[in-house]
Amino acid sequence: MSDSSQLLVRRIKNGTVIDHIESPRALLVLNILNITGQEGNVITVALNVPSIKHEKKDIIKVENKFLEKKETDKLALIAPKATINIIKNYNLIEKRRIQLPDRIIGFFKCPNLKCITNTEEGLKSKIEIMDKITLRLKCQYCARSITTNELINYQ
Repeated sequence: MSDSSQLLVRRIKNGTVIDHIESPRALLVLNILNITGQEGNVITVALNVPSIKHEKKDIIKVENKFLEKKETDKLALIAPKATINIIKNYNLIEKRRIQLPDRIIGFFKCPNLKCITNTEEGLKSKIEIMDKITLRLKCQYCARSITTNELINYQ
């Protein structure tokens, strides 16, 4: 690859790099993780980056923020192929693939407006993953079958 075709994005000293996000979902990932930039951290977002494994991908770099597993569980439905790279002192110290949990609690709202989780204050939603291959989801409270797109679009 020639120098002119390489991605020129500044390395980060400490923080998290979310790589291999299905394009164009980087902005949705930031929203789900509640990363707004108001925290003062430098955030780099690269959209539609050419990829060898996939036609294109998105990348997010967040300086001085280290994502925990419970945060990355949120990404399992919208960026299942993403990898989380934890960087300290410019070195990769941890690399993990996002894994779909059996259930996702409190991150997403049930799209059923009559669901008790949308009317009862303080009650957290519980979305069960019925089939991890086809991404068949179900609200544990109202038993409604939910598609990933419904879940994402309702937020």
